[in-house]
Amino acid sequence: MSGRGRMTLCALAATLMASAALIPLVTDGGWYVQAAILVAVQAGVGALARRVPLARALTVVVQTVASMLLLTLLFVADKAVLGVLPGPDAVTEFGRLFSTGVADVNRYAIPAPTNEGIKLMLIGGVLLIGLAVDALAVTFRSAAPAGLPLLALYSVAAGLTGGASWLWFLLAASGYLLLLLAEGRDRLAQWGRVFGGAGPASQRQSASGLESGSGAPLAPIRTGRRIGALTLGVALAIPAVLPALDGGLLGGRGPGGGGAGGGGTISAVNPLVSLQESLNQPVDREVLRYRTTAQQTQDMYLRIVALDQFDGTQWRSSERKIQDVPDPLPRPAGLSADVPTTEINTNISAAQSYTQNWLPLPFPATKVEIKGRWRYEPEGRTLVGDRGQTTSGMSYKVRSLAVQPTKEQLANAPAAPAALRKEYTQVPGGLPPIVKETALQVTRGAANDYERAVALQNWFASEGGFTYDTQVQSGSGSAAIARFLKQKEGFCIHFSFSMAAMARTLGIPARVAVGFTPGTVTSNNEVSVGLRDAHAWPELYFEGLGWTRFEPTPTRGTAPQYTLQDTPSGTASSPAQPTAGAGTSQSAAPKPSDSCPAAERRMGNCGQKDQAGAAGPTDTGPPTGTIVGIALGVLALVLVLLLPLLWRTRVRGVRLRSGGRTPADAAARTLAAWREIIDSAWDHGTPPDESQTPRKTAARIVRLGLLEGPSAESVHRVAGAVEQVLYAPVPQAASGLVDDVHRVRAGLREKASGRSGLRALLLPRSTVRVVWALSARWTALTGRWSGQGQRLDRWSAAVRRTARQRG
Repeated sequence: MSGRGRMTLCALAATLMASAALIPLVTDGGWYVQAAILVAVQAGVGALARRVPLARALTVVVQTVASMLLLTLLFVADKAVLGVLPGPDAVTEFGRLFSTGVADVNRYAIPAPTNEGIKLMLIGGVLLIGLAVDALAVTFRSAAPAGLPLLALYSVAAGLTGGASWLWFLLAASGYLLLLLAEGRDRLAQWGRVFGGAGPASQRQSASGLESGSGAPLAPIRTGRRIGALTLGVALAIPAVLPALDGGLLGGRGPGGGGAGGGGTISAVNPLVSLQESLNQPVDREVLRYRTTAQQTQDMYLRIVALDQFDGTQWRSSERKIQDVPDPLPRPAGLSADVPTTEINTNISAAQSYTQNWLPLPFPATKVEIKGRWRYEPEGRTLVGDRGQTTSGMSYKVRSLAVQPTKEQLANAPAAPAALRKEYTQVPGGLPPIVKETALQVTRGAANDYERAVALQNWFASEGGFTYDTQVQSGSGSAAIARFLKQKEGFCIHFSFSMAAMARTLGIPARVAVGFTPGTVTSNNEVSVGLRDAHAWPELYFEGLGWTRFEPTPTRGTAPQYTLQDTPSGTASSPAQPTAGAGTSQSAAPKPSDSCPAAERRMGNCGQKDQAGAAGPTDTGPPTGTIVGIALGVLALVLVLLLPLLWRTRVRGVRLRSGGRTPADAAARTLAAWREIIDSAWDHGTPPDESQTPRKTAARIVRLGLLEGPSAESVHRVAGAVEQVLYAPVPQAASGLVDDVHRVRAGLREKASGRSGLRALLLPRSTVRVVWALSARWTALTGRWSGQGQRLDRWSAAVRRTARQRG
């Protein structure tokens, strides 16, 4: 196999190995087989184009056109011209599929359903990366930069999944290493045989001289393979021992960190995007299931992490020290023994699809029994996976406390410690004044922090005119809070972040907890928690009671008993109080119908048919801007494909244009006509040979072009005119040169086959002169700048010598 053939196969393998990291993003992996076939065809087209041979840029253009035809055949064949040519209808359908895919990517959690829009994005992306890798590594013979598109492909997969598995990294890295080794072997082979010293006569060498008779690789290849294997091993081993932790909160997967002993730090990411995506899932997929000894489940919030730092742009978790999980966990900070508590035991099971490295726990947990590598963060009382440990398929037992403070205890709580108060009442300097002004207005007349907290909760939940909507613009910074207070539309993120920020302006220590509401009780007395139960709520600190939950979000969760007004049984209570017998959170589906049962809402069966029916008449297709953009893109692609033809037409017109009557003008016309004949022959497969005389060149063109009759005579006649211009003391002016050129071109077209003639018209070989001209200009430009730099250096040196002499 030739070096280029080997490089083509290795580039194809590297692309497919790196794209395997995209398989976990969707439920069905059948798209990967289709992508592999299309990338293989794309690579084959490139291999054929390089054997023609075509110019490098034209090879890439041909592969691009082939890829577009393949995508058209696969996705929009019914809208295309002859099933493969992307006409206007096909382009419109492509725009619709792409828009649908983008919307579905933002709507579904991973793994997403493999619909046509998402499949188009996956296969199209793999084709694009495959084209880039093939062009860089094979067409332009530079394998090292081909690692950039491969890295981009793997990074997309790792970013969407919150950190791809080590298996996908191993595949992607092995593919890149294979590509580098193939390029190294190809480069060594270009130097001829590589001898490893004398050996027995029976030893055999390969055609490239890179293997010994025993079949063992020689020193250069052995060294390269060892370095590659060592580098790959280090890349896999080092992340496993570094004490770094990161990952998604609700549905992501991230790498763990920390050592086996104490030490290490933990830093959480912003949960805003993951939480909103979970709330807007069209199907409420179960992520957790538990049994508990709690008599009432309305307060069984499963807490993941606390966001305690507000810098004006977002709420996030502070970087904290982590340690081994103690048994039992320490008593909650600030919780006095005088506060009534009830011990609760809960058995929790996580679904296989729920993969993230924060462990959902009832708050406050006092003991956790779980297998695997888990660490403990004391300040937030959270458990986090170490070295890639996730919740996927985990079953664990939790002992926790149901804290039951009285209103009097909350109202009479003393001031929090100064250090805690300083940390948890910080607000950014750029916080809009409306936040504090609104907090003061809402809590006017409150006698203590407890009354102020209840006033804020009730204002958000029922009295302030707020609307719960998961489709509004997300955001957690100062500007988003100010916008939310004015527009009064949002979901739990906006309610919890705003209440926590307002509480801080009043001097009440506050933070935001992220996790799940209690879920839905099933027929077998288990509780099912789905993605739509994802939630955020504020926690306020009261000395003697610790961190205390509040619920400002309307229609979500339940307001704690200690925040409700005392009302007789059976009468209306605070709007934040759960409905009787439900004991669970309501559906997180945006604006569900009130007449739909809660169970139906949770399964995503409410309103979908109505919405689908209503959406039909209003769907007018892609926006006008999208259609115009796609049309302009197609027009630009057509112009790019026609550039070689347009360039040759223009050059031919310039060469054959008559002008001037001086002997110099006549000589220029003769030489221009001769260059046009040479380029026309080159376009039809006869490359120029600058070392031959005009007479021998003419004979060569006639022989290889199979010219005869008037066209052959025209070639010799123009060649004679060129000899007159180059060698005669007084050149004789030639006439009829333009007609001679046209006769030669007609003869070349007549003898060429249909394929060769079409190639000569659309992809003429002589267009490579453009690349040569640009390269020459670039060399001249860099040389001129280099000369100017040298002159500046000499001038600077002269100035310094003069200064030293004068000094």
